[in-house]
Amino acid sequence: MSEQVSPSSGSGDQDIEAGEKLRTRPLGGIAKWIFVLFTAAAVILSVNQLFNLQFFAGVVILEGRYLFLLAGLFLSLTFLSFPLKGAPGASVAWYDWILAALGAAVSGYFAYTADLSLEEGWEYAPPETARWVSILFWLLILEATRRAGGFVIFLIVFVFSLYPTFADVLPGPISGFAQPFLDVIPYHIISSESSFGIPMRAFGNLVIGFIIFGAALQYTGGGAFFNNLALALVGGLRGGAAKVAIFASGFMGSLSGSVISNVLTTGAISIPAMKKTGFPARYAAGTEACASTGGVLMPPVMGTTAFVMASFLGRPYLEIAAAAAVPSILYYFGLFVQIDAYAARHDLKGIPREQLPSVWETMKEGWYYLFVFALLIFLMMFLRQETWAPFFATALLLVINQASKKHRFDLKGFFNLIYSIGRGLTELVAVLLGIGLIVGAFSATGLAGTLVNDLIFLAGGSVFMLLIMGAITSFIFGMGMTVTACYIFLAVVLAPALVKAGLNELAVHLFILYWGMVSYITPPVALGAFAAATMARTNALSAGIEAMRLGSIIYFVPFFFVLNPALIGEGNWTEVLVVFATAVLGVYLLGSALQGYVAGFGRLGTGPIAIGAKVLLLLGGLFFAAPGDVIPGVSHLQMGMIGALLAAPVLFYARMNRRREMALG
Repeated sequence: MSEQVSPSSGSGDQDIEAGEKLRTRPLGGIAKWIFVLFTAAAVILSVNQLFNLQFFAGVVILEGRYLFLLAGLFLSLTFLSFPLKGAPGASVAWYDWILAALGAAVSGYFAYTADLSLEEGWEYAPPETARWVSILFWLLILEATRRAGGFVIFLIVFVFSLYPTFADVLPGPISGFAQPFLDVIPYHIISSESSFGIPMRAFGNLVIGFIIFGAALQYTGGGAFFNNLALALVGGLRGGAAKVAIFASGFMGSLSGSVISNVLTTGAISIPAMKKTGFPARYAAGTEACASTGGVLMPPVMGTTAFVMASFLGRPYLEIAAAAAVPSILYYFGLFVQIDAYAARHDLKGIPREQLPSVWETMKEGWYYLFVFALLIFLMMFLRQETWAPFFATALLLVINQASKKHRFDLKGFFNLIYSIGRGLTELVAVLLGIGLIVGAFSATGLAGTLVNDLIFLAGGSVFMLLIMGAITSFIFGMGMTVTACYIFLAVVLAPALVKAGLNELAVHLFILYWGMVSYITPPVALGAFAAATMARTNALSAGIEAMRLGSIIYFVPFFFVLNPALIGEGNWTEVLVVFATAVLGVYLLGSALQGYVAGFGRLGTGPIAIGAKVLLLLGGLFFAAPGDVIPGVSHLQMGMIGALLAAPVLFYARMNRRREMALG
């Protein structure tokens, strides 16, 4: 097995560390020990709470107290992890130690007074001490958000957190009830509608377990196993290195929920392999960016945002994952079609067989990863234990791992695993606490309800125009915010307007999620593509444009399923099957048109005729994939018939081209 193609076993920790060093301090000494101890305490606290073990003298901890304790632990670690300014390698400054201590102290205060706060209604009428401690807590959350999320997200959070204090002076659509500053801030901190509302509840009850599972999977060699399995299965096909990126990045992205960390980890292997087998650097970067972006949309885990969505909708996570399955399959199928077409058009071979691991050897070394994953899915799907599932799966993974000589942990390995878990949890908590302030601002002013009517009015009653507005809004906010942050904001502001317009609620929330993801592969920001471009050593804008073309299905699919919820399983099974089948055919034609090659038929060539053929094929694909009634009075069957009429001459033309090429030799 070639060193350039396959990762060495157990490289997951090194990859994660490499990614972390871009933003966080590489802690050492007492700071690292505190980091590990606080993370371990948070894990024990969450296990105690979620399994109701009553470790602490048989006491059942209130949810509010539990969330304050979690926030205190990770808020403190934020100031140790992220420097105030300067290079990430700087040692922990004295003022960061003070901020870390203050974070623990203010959270501890509210955890200690949780019973009293609940009994006396502190969120509306706090005592003087609680009022001033709330302000200190708010300032610490803002600074933690700035360090972990960046200045743009800090600015948005800061302005919106103060919005209730000046809501009455704003123009009609965004005006609301104004409140004094000294009432607004305690509401943000003490109520269950703001910083400790839906985002933190989703984290404390669902997300934390899956982040622990994802980190454990990486550190026990899971990343290397799934990469090798993808290599063994599809590495030998034409364009195999890029197809490996689809499977490996898609799987790991669904666990991590982070586009950038996925690019940094799997891209370290896939990008050099793609370049080595003939893919241009910009194409390799675009492929990895698209594959990593899609991972956040791919069940069974889907990252953090899906769990927040489940909390917002009050529906089991399983329903969210099941609904997301078909759109994510279409997205990855479109990516696969384009890569295959590109490889065929440029005669790119697969990775030589002698450089690939065998399926048998790969399965022999890592079969238990599949078994652990099967347990996770069984607990989630059949027993519906979404909260417990990742903990049981992690426990089984660690037990089996200790029986493996190759990946067995020593004490240092466990120490590094806990450290890695803490890194992921710390950054997420810092951002979620900040984003919760936005949710709280809308709750405090009642803006969410009035804004719905205003948006519908601006759209002129047109559902399609409202969707266009929603897509543009989601894209813009996605450029400056994390996926989870963007989703939470738009779920409060935009989703109710779309639902009130008559659209399916689940489809609307998935629509927002998809369009919030678009910015990762779309210039001018295209963070996923730019991160991949750095690794591929190519022009960032070129990689972004290539990613746009490769991931173009992501621009269409959300409109398809929001206009016809059968595409997310919301309908009778015959309708779902028919809509899925025509969507697959439509995506196949769309991908082929974008690359100028139709698998099974041949090239479309170059020149004016070829351009016309691509346009016809693109339109044919859209008619096949789009749901009925997009054009008033045109049914789904009629849409498919129009698509067939548009595509048929192009397919015949491609077939004739292929015969001519074969005749010429």
